[in-house]
Amino acid sequence: MKMNSTIILNYLDELFENPKCELEFNKDYELVIAVMLSAQTTDKRVNKVTKVLFSKYPTLESLATAQFTDVKNIVKELGSYTKKAQAVIDISNILLTKYNSVVPDKRKDLEQLPMVGRKCTNVILSVLFNKPAIAVDTHVARTSKRLGLAKESDSVLQIEQKLKRKIDKARWSKTHHQLVLFGRYYCKAISPLCTDCKLKNICKYYKEKER
Repeated sequence: MKMNSTIILNYLDELFENPKCELEFNKDYELVIAVMLSAQTTDKRVNKVTKVLFSKYPTLESLATAQFTDVKNIVKELGSYTKKAQAVIDISNILLTKYNSVVPDKRKDLEQLPMVGRKCTNVILSVLFNKPAIAVDTHVARTSKRLGLAKESDSVLQIEQKLKRKIDKARWSKTHHQLVLFGRYYCKAISPLCTDCKLKNICKYYKEKER
């Protein structure tokens, strides 16, 4: 498995030398909101929504006092849009009043924000504060299982723990972004690009498909 992990990481480096989060943001709090909105939807769709949202409400103060109905109409094409709309306003209020408009860099503080769980917190800590973290989204979970880095029955937390054990801490964040991009553009849920993939010989999904 150690050899396979090295092969996987080398190929990811080949595909994505400098991977980055594809959510668009200009201010720290914008990333927090964008990551929260990204649950159960695509970054592309979130970027479309936040472009409108942050243009209409360009400050934390304006977001905190925004009308719920208006925010809901802006984010309505996202899943769980009613809860997410309220979370946008609530997060803005909490950051404004409790943290003096500064995004906290502590896990316990971030995870107390509405609809910001462990995965979202890992992204925020990694992207904003350059802290080593691995966020397990649907892409990371799928690719980890297909490549044998985790078991099919593993929970999101179990996958994260296994990846942390198998990957050097110095590259946790980089590998997280690489696995996201690999799952998004190559090892897709439907019609993955297996033919030219250099990992197909160690891929459980490919072996099953070829039987």
